[in-house]
Amino acid sequence: MIEFRTITYSSTRIQIRIEPLILNCLPPSNAIPLASLPMPFLYRFLISNLTTLLIATVIASSNLEVQKAQGQDEKNPPKLPAHLQTSKKLQFNSDIRPILSDRCFHCHGPDSATRAAGLRLDQRVEAVRAKAIQLDQLDQSELLVRISSDDPDLVMPPPSLKKPLSTTQKATLKQWVLEGAEYQPHWSFIPIPKTISIPAETQSKFLEKQPIDQFVEARLAEVGWQPSPPASRLTWLRRVTLDLTGLPPSTAEIEQFLSLADSPETRRVAVDRLFTTPAYAERMTNDWLDLARYADTFGYQADREMHVWPWRDWVIRAFSKNLSYRDFLKWQVAGDLLPEATQDQKLATAFNRLHRQTNEGGSVEEEFRIEYVSDRVRTIGTAALGLTMECCRCHDHKYDPISQKEFYALSAFFANIDEHGLYSHFTETAPTPAMPLYADGQQAQHEKLLQEIQQAATALKDIESRLLVQREQSQVNAEEELTPLQPVEPVAQFDFEGISPGGTNKLVDSRKTASGQDRGQAIEFSGDDEYKLKEVGNFARTSPFSLSMWLKPTEHKPRMVVAHCSQAAEDSAFRGYAFTLDEGRPTFALIHFWPGNAIRVQAPNVLPLGQWSHVAITYDGSSKASGVQIYLDGQPLSLVVERDKLTRDIRHRSEWGDSAAGSLSLSLGARFRDIGFAQGQLDDLKVFEVELSQAEVAQLAESTVENLSLAKNSSRPLHWLRAQPEWKEAFSKLASARVAEDNFITRVKQIMVMEELPGMRPTHLLKRGEYLQPAEVVQPDVPQAIGSLKAEWPRNRLGLANWLVDDANPLTARVAVNRLWQVAFGRGLVATPEDYGSQGALPSHPELLDWLARDFMDHGWDLQHTLRQIVLSDAYARSATPVDVAYYLADPENRLLARGPRFRLSSEMLRDQALAVSGLLITKVGGASVYPYQPAGLWEEAGTGKSYPKVGGEHLYRRSMYTFWRRILPPPSMSTFDAPSRESCIAKRERTSTPLQALVLMNDPQFIEAARVYAENLSLAHAAPADRVKVAYTSLLTREPSSRELELLLAFYEQQVAIYQSQPETAAELLKIGEKPASGKVSPAQHAALTQVILLLFSHDDGVSR
Repeated sequence: MIEFRTITYSSTRIQIRIEPLILNCLPPSNAIPLASLPMPFLYRFLISNLTTLLIATVIASSNLEVQKAQGQDEKNPPKLPAHLQTSKKLQFNSDIRPILSDRCFHCHGPDSATRAAGLRLDQRVEAVRAKAIQLDQLDQSELLVRISSDDPDLVMPPPSLKKPLSTTQKATLKQWVLEGAEYQPHWSFIPIPKTISIPAETQSKFLEKQPIDQFVEARLAEVGWQPSPPASRLTWLRRVTLDLTGLPPSTAEIEQFLSLADSPETRRVAVDRLFTTPAYAERMTNDWLDLARYADTFGYQADREMHVWPWRDWVIRAFSKNLSYRDFLKWQVAGDLLPEATQDQKLATAFNRLHRQTNEGGSVEEEFRIEYVSDRVRTIGTAALGLTMECCRCHDHKYDPISQKEFYALSAFFANIDEHGLYSHFTETAPTPAMPLYADGQQAQHEKLLQEIQQAATALKDIESRLLVQREQSQVNAEEELTPLQPVEPVAQFDFEGISPGGTNKLVDSRKTASGQDRGQAIEFSGDDEYKLKEVGNFARTSPFSLSMWLKPTEHKPRMVVAHCSQAAEDSAFRGYAFTLDEGRPTFALIHFWPGNAIRVQAPNVLPLGQWSHVAITYDGSSKASGVQIYLDGQPLSLVVERDKLTRDIRHRSEWGDSAAGSLSLSLGARFRDIGFAQGQLDDLKVFEVELSQAEVAQLAESTVENLSLAKNSSRPLHWLRAQPEWKEAFSKLASARVAEDNFITRVKQIMVMEELPGMRPTHLLKRGEYLQPAEVVQPDVPQAIGSLKAEWPRNRLGLANWLVDDANPLTARVAVNRLWQVAFGRGLVATPEDYGSQGALPSHPELLDWLARDFMDHGWDLQHTLRQIVLSDAYARSATPVDVAYYLADPENRLLARGPRFRLSSEMLRDQALAVSGLLITKVGGASVYPYQPAGLWEEAGTGKSYPKVGGEHLYRRSMYTFWRRILPPPSMSTFDAPSRESCIAKRERTSTPLQALVLMNDPQFIEAARVYAENLSLAHAAPADRVKVAYTSLLTREPSSRELELLLAFYEQQVAIYQSQPETAAELLKIGEKPASGKVSPAQHAALTQVILLLFSHDDGVSR
């Protein structure tokens, strides 16, 4: 009969007697022996009554039992040791700043917009100037008068804030003022000292002494505490293996470790072996994914897939290679700006593009572009600097010396890319800027194709030059040049005579020719309905083509769509080509994804209103802006190039998930969710599959003989060159080379990255953070309270990256080593890793933090070096049980590090542990995200028209970090164990204990299948039930069971065997759960019973903790 279970409550391991608790909670009529209760009922009962059990029994009973065992009286709980009551002079940073920050800075801090009475208490000179502190009469300081007043109109903080000072806080402030009211710079903004004095070495009873332990034990000595003894070897091995790899040690690893003598060298070898495993890189990556707000979808309401997993794989490679943190951070901020940047350095910058994005109809592009830039600032502020930047977007920071202007100065670094605030609804192409993701050998192959295009273009130019010289020499006389041109046949021509204009468009009388002839009818557009032409004009970026038309605009607007071959505007990233009138100016664009992969040119000429003009556009298929020409009434216009980077096709293609692939044609007068050519008229549209010459355009424009002659004698008479066999052959080779390159690059995937604009985009301070309220232009810069950019650094992201990883930066190294400490101890030396400002926690061991940061920098920002020091320290190796219960009661969060770290495993570790011990885990590294088990119907309920893919196979058994992460609906079982949605940067996960967590471990198909498969493996390998249970216990908990534990588990096993023998259909149902089939070689009752034992061990406190 089961008499107790180990449970976790607030990270404390407690054993409670189950049967008396259950029977005490049941009505008397239900007072039946526990052994007769079916285990599913027992589990349900425990979970449904867990709150009652924990509150009524654990808190009221178990803690008191522990106290009694230590000889403590529950009526008189121990007080803090007297050593904590110091007579030292008060320190502003540790004693005063937290009070002022929490109670005063909101109205009397850095934010000038909300500062009351002009008083600043964050700066001594300002406090003295305002008489809040009177240096000549300290006891008469207004600060003391106000905090001591009983008058509700005078007392500070005012009663309306509902944050009164406690008696202790008042006494502390008074003592500080009377001691001279000395201020200190905020601790985290003080430069890290070049050398840090290490406390005198204390006697080590356990392992090899190192500086970490000297700092820790010196702090313990200050309060007269003794550290806990070392944990067992197996406890240490489980702890370090889970912390560094996220997986439990295997049976082979346990045996190999125990076969060696326990020594510092043995442990060092074990740690270094873990560093070489792919699992280490994956585990470290998982934490960085939270900071980088990595997910597989964009978020917001549509939550489409982002296709950014190659960046996640780069992070794995970086940790695997032990890339220095300096380079790791620098590449992610500005890898694209490094000299001769590699593909990996550019790929790293996708870090800045992992924020949420939207494609919702009606959204304002600039509003969301500003939102994305702000997110980048907030993320780098948290991940690299440990600062909260949200406040500064709308106003000066209320607690830290960072102004709103400085927030936008930081924004200027991240705003200077060619991006659009909305991603496409109709294509899955990566928003620009984007880079190709070459597989092995593909980059060299692509470079060869580009070289072949250049060679073919050079050959064509040489032939063309020679032919033109020959032509000039062979011309007989000018009269021969005035002979009529042979007109090029268009592939399509539309004179709009007798057609149905469709929708709200209509037919009207057209223009008269130059000779006075009536041209019949033209089409007049309503601006709402497209006039779609059938199967014409769907040109590739490699295809030369020309358009010719007569236009009569009646008004000018910011943009009026005249002709296009595209599906939509923003909704399809403007993909295709379009001729528009922008404020009446002829504008032509060929676009793969606006704005970063496009050509766009505009003429300065404004079309006259109310009269007919001839417009022609020609394009040579070169993917360059120089290959586009716009003509007005037969004359070429000078063009302003707005974009000149087109590297992929402008057609909608199935390879890119385009919904309109293969179905588009030339359309006139309007475009989906765009501004149409309202009340504008168009006539005589001709479409050509060649680049027309100037003479041919002049002929179409019905130019005079004089103008036609000039056009025919232009410097590049294409109409003549096209008739020359040698030129035609050379052009055909160039066209083939272009098509080959286009087909190749179409197959190469892309990912969002950073790419600097040629010039600096103006960045404005935004009043109240509103994109519609731009104020002064700000220049790229860093917060002055933290440091400044060196003169030799560029004022771009590379300069920012240099500043971030400069040894003089007071924050970056501190933040990095604190995060490594958090990896090992579950809690950083600074308990608020997201906030090193005035509202954040003070470091528990400030000198140790500084020593770690300086040592980290002195060793090349080597992550493994610092992690090795931490996990090989005495402090890390200690038992998690305190020497004295008073230590726990005085320091429940273990800030003084008197005992070893113990905390619940993360959601990923819990799942991966189950897969690992069962043998189901597939250790493949990297690749696209996978789809393990998930409750049916959740994606459908999200209302985005997506269904969760049921893929099966290896998708079910990959490490949890590869699970497809949907922002609006993260993996539910992982969310239950506090995994974040990753909608924003997270520096520390919450760690909760809820009944739902137990339900996941007992009922999730992933855990049931793992338990079932492991049970079968054990049953086939070991004949005796005791051996099966013992091996399961050891592999899951990394320690052997006690005789009592083994006895209880065997009793439970036999009980379950009896149940399943009497209920074979229940056993059969259990053994069907999961994709991997049971072999049938094990008795179903025994198989199911051992499965239940393993499920019980999955929930064991030593199984869910480390």
